[in-house]
Amino acid sequence: MLKPIQLQSSNSYRGRFAPTPSGPLHFGSLVAALGSFLDARAHYGQWLVRIEDVDKTRAVPNADTQILNQLEAHGLHWDETVIYQSQRDEVYARVLGDISAQTYMCDCSRKQIRAQGAYYNGHCRTRQPRPAPYAIRFKNDNAKTHLFDRRHQHVQAEAEFAQEDFILRRRDGLFAYQLAVVVDDLEQGITDVVRGSDLLIPSFWQATLWQTLGGRTPRWLHLPLVTDPSGRKLSKQNHAPAIDETFAVDNLIAAAKVLSLHLGEAKDYDSVDTVLKASTQQWQSQWQMIV
Repeated sequence: MLKPIQLQSSNSYRGRFAPTPSGPLHFGSLVAALGSFLDARAHYGQWLVRIEDVDKTRAVPNADTQILNQLEAHGLHWDETVIYQSQRDEVYARVLGDISAQTYMCDCSRKQIRAQGAYYNGHCRTRQPRPAPYAIRFKNDNAKTHLFDRRHQHVQAEAEFAQEDFILRRRDGLFAYQLAVVVDDLEQGITDVVRGSDLLIPSFWQATLWQTLGGRTPRWLHLPLVTDPSGRKLSKQNHAPAIDETFAVDNLIAAAKVLSLHLGEAKDYDSVDTVLKASTQQWQSQWQMIV
């Protein structure tokens, strides 16, 4: 029988920003942080920060401290204690054990999966247990194929993707992002997920896990992405430069513009706090919900 996750009260708005510490914040990350912060403050809610370092192979030493310092330099002050996914393996292992009847082992390589087709076809579902290394997949029998996003409205996933048996623990023994993010959101009582549109499609898998673990699916808002001149998403993998916090007011005004907020020029503001106050007021007029 599934043991309940220890849920926090989520009667009011609780949002979060969850960066990966693979390097300092770049401009695209600032846009996501600002959007999630403004949505929380516009709804008089709490805004949490979580360091998503479940993939320990991507974590850069001291990047977490640099990220937190950059957020504070831009006036993006969080509520509660920052949690680190790398310190929560026992929690993820417990949850994975609780839903073991809905999982199975898989030793297929990426090359084998590509040879089978665009999506994993459940090849290992009926095979006998095998020695490590193997991944653990979720039996995705009640897949979510539709969700509502506050920006994109009614979104339908490609059925083959939405119904794929996705990975909860990788072959290298690390827990997968899909499991960690849902467990953390549930335990922290997150009611609203505001993040970049590159994470819209994985939301279908996450919504399925939310339901499996007994939680109420959050409200989603997926923000526009910042791209480079070639059209690629700004990312650390694409060597996006770190934001310079000495220009925090300018950075916030530029990030707000990406979010369709029009604040004027930096000379009109004497601090990051006045920029954030004006941004919150505009955000309320565009995105405020009854919560």
